[in-house]
Amino acid sequence: MTPITTNDALIEFCERLAKAPFITVDTEFMRETTYWPKLCLIQAASPTDAAIIDPLAEDLDLEPFLDLLRDESIIKVFHAARQDVEIFNRLGAMPKPMFDSQVAAMAAGFGDQVSYEQLVRQMLRQELDKGSRFTDWARRPLSDAQLVYALGDVTHLAALYPKLLDRLQKEGRLDWVMSEMAALTDPALYDTTPENAWKRLKPKKFSAKYLAAFVATAVWRERAAQERDQPRGRILKDEAIDEVATQAPTDPEAFNRLRSVPKGFGGSRLGIELAAELKRVLADPEAHAPKLERPAHSQPAPPSVVELLKVLLKAKSDNAGVATKLIANVADLEKIANDDNADVEAMKGWRRQLFGEDALKLKKGEIALVLNGSRVEVVEIEG
Repeated sequence: MTPITTNDALIEFCERLAKAPFITVDTEFMRETTYWPKLCLIQAASPTDAAIIDPLAEDLDLEPFLDLLRDESIIKVFHAARQDVEIFNRLGAMPKPMFDSQVAAMAAGFGDQVSYEQLVRQMLRQELDKGSRFTDWARRPLSDAQLVYALGDVTHLAALYPKLLDRLQKEGRLDWVMSEMAALTDPALYDTTPENAWKRLKPKKFSAKYLAAFVATAVWRERAAQERDQPRGRILKDEAIDEVATQAPTDPEAFNRLRSVPKGFGGSRLGIELAAELKRVLADPEAHAPKLERPAHSQPAPPSVVELLKVLLKAKSDNAGVATKLIANVADLEKIANDDNADVEAMKGWRRQLFGEDALKLKKGEIALVLNGSRVEVVEIEG
């Protein structure tokens, strides 16, 4: 088996794929020691064709394949797509329309985050050889075993997709999955602009001094990680950002007295840079602090109500054959327990129809949960 390493071979392969109604796609990448994922392989298949593309090949132009991802007449099928989509989005090719077989499996009754291996076993009655799962995909040449393993990730997916699609269509759940795909292909999900980095974190205080230092530290860390191509956590851990914002050190040596900052950080170039940035913004905290409203103080969700909602969620999930995680999580249930108008996905669209409306009825005492053998059932309470 020989990967595609030349532009002529890639163009020819992509011309064949362009005639297919859908293509399956997977990638192999390395990012344990880097900020940006290093793309090592691209695997792609149609119902009748499959190949491996070597993006590390000298002078290989990936544009013909990226054009396929941009072609909205072709469905792009992935399994657990988020990291693959992140890579292609950075290359300027958000894959639309998209179908994620892991999300589809959750909607089709295969449980929470079913693995590709489990899905192949259950739907295709085949076993996958996972011996090459943990391998150095950047090393060349790749062995035949590695290439066979990598290609199997898309050839089996090409057989899975029509079966999953048919199942979802028969059960009227394809729209559920496609609404999830809209969220997965939202460019905002993959935003790496340093100035927005703090928004992924949760500030614990709301004074101007704290927020100015919090934002400055998060922005500085993101920029430093990108410039050095290192994971964020190797620059500073998330918990260190809160401690830095709380203590607001402007002297590099002061970092060495913080518990969550790496030893010797204060004397390093990184420590000097961050101290200078903190000194700059703390000279006028009001000008550099975002305008955030303090969250309204709310009582803890009543534990008994949350537990009832958990039982209802499990019953609805089991009866509908949908993974609970796709409907709601514990944080959602706590918000619903406190607020009938909670702004959570579980109270919108198909989730509200499947679970949310009955969650409100349960809170109001309009329905009850009863045990019928080993099955929990929902019954209306007559007024």
